[in-house]
Amino acid sequence: MIRIWGRANSTNVKKVLWCAEECGLDYQLTELGGKFGGLDDPGFRKLNPLGLVPVIDDDGLIVTESNAIVRYLAAEYGEKDLFPPLARKRARADAWMDWIQTSMMGPLFTLIVGMVRTPPEERDHDAIKAARTRARQLMGQMEELLQRQKFLSGERLGIGDIPAGCASHALISLGIGEDLPAVMDWYRRLCGRPAYRDLVAIPLT
Repeated sequence: MIRIWGRANSTNVKKVLWCAEECGLDYQLTELGGKFGGLDDPGFRKLNPLGLVPVIDDDGLIVTESNAIVRYLAAEYGEKDLFPPLARKRARADAWMDWIQTSMMGPLFTLIVGMVRTPPEERDHDAIKAARTRARQLMGQMEELLQRQKFLSGERLGIGDIPAGCASHALISLGIGEDLPAVMDWYRRLCGRPAYRDLVAIPLT
């Protein structure tokens, strides 16, 4: 059984849980971080000295960083569509994974903290406005590709869709990207997958 540490409402942890379900894995989630605390516990710091979630333990192999965990689980346990064995066929999906982390997670973090976790009277409305504008621009780049293919990874779900699918649910929940038809068609396809619907497409907290 694979052990996973992290809180289920975290965008980065959702990636790992969704991927584990798509791979049909037996796993145990230990809620950690946020209201659960525990990130500074010595036992957890041995697993990840940075004190960040998610972390997994697969029979003694400790893996940190959400995208690295998704790549590992998909490569080790997933079908070839999820993680194509040929680097040439996997390259674009890999690029979308990194694009989400380097481009989208910044404005997404600002929006979740500013609009979900901060009381209205304490919000930085200028920062929220700028983050909304940037997030919409980035989702427009997704729209261009999704007008030509069903998934960011190609014609079938792949690793490139997992980080983007988790981030996009949060953005769409905040009213960003609803005017993009190809993105919304892709989002509805994701919502048709039980693991995504149950673990990712849940209310933001």
